[in-house]
Parts: sequence; structure tokens; C-alpha cells
Amino acid sequence: MPRQITLADGRVVEVECLSCALTSGLIDPTGGVIYESSLFHVHQDVAYPIRGLVILASKRHFYGMDELTDEEQLEFISLIHKIRKEQRNRLGIEKVYYFYNEDTTHHFHLWMVPRYEWMYQLGSSVESLRPVLLHARNHMNDEENMKSVVEGINILRDGMKDFNLKMKR
Repeated sequence: MPRQITLADGRVVEVECLSCALTSGLIDPTGGVIYESSLFHVHQDVAYPIRGLVILASKRHFYGMDELTDEEQLEFISLIHKIRKEQRNRLGIEKVYYFYNEDTTHHFHLWMVPRYEWMYQLGSSVESLRPVLLHARNHMNDEENMKSVVEGINILRDGMKDFNLKMKR
């Protein structure tokens, strides 16, 4: 059943599954797509304006990691490795929290959330992740930070350009 969702940039969309709408191209993510293949879609949810935060979503609609096909498994781990390498080399991100959950209204996706120094004031373990995301959403949506976030998206997109070539070999 379709539901109305207000995106970070104020657009209101009516979709059954936000992830399906993003991965199919029905909705363009703010900042654009970082990387896309026939199996996966990489973007940032700017509702959480943290430079270098990445969402790696399957294009196929399913919920659990155990549902990945053999082909998806290979590309998934290769994508995680490549994205992480680009986060470190191009954006200077030293630490990242990875998480995904199966009790979501969206389909399979992995969050790669950078760990910055300012985040330690909200805690130092995975339990601080939700407060960090809410802090970013509620206090970091200013124009200067959003420019930095979009710049990070562009830098990562540039770093992912050669990934297609490697996967096709």
C-alpha cells in the first residue's frame, strides 16, 4: 500500500517502498547516485547530513542477507570494500560503523556511517549511532554542511568510476 514520505529536501512522494523508488530511478537522491549496477545502488540519505555516509541498497526487493544470490554476494562484498577504500583515501574517514536491519519497511540495504571526532560526545559505541544520526538530522542541516556533504558524494562518485571496469573483467 503506498504511503506518503517527505524527503530531506522537502519533496513529498507516494511510494510503496522508498528503496525500490530510489534504486529504480523513480526518485533521484539529493546529491545524486554515487554508484549503480544492475544489482546495487549506492547513495547518501541526506536526511542524515554526515559527509561520507553511504547507503548500499539492493535493487531486488528482499530483506535478509541470507537471501543474496551468489552473484549479489560477490558484488556486495566487493562494493563494501571499494566504498570503504574510497571513504578512507578520498575523504580521510578512519572509522566506519556498518549496520543493516531486517525489520524495516525498506528492503535490503547497508548503512556505512563514518565515525567523526564530534560524535564521541554522544557516546563511543554502536549505541551512540541513533543519537548521532538524530543530531545530524536536527542540527547539521545548514547550507555550509550540506555543501560539504554533497561535495563528499561527488568525491565518492568520482572514486567509484573505475569499479564498473573491474567488475566486468
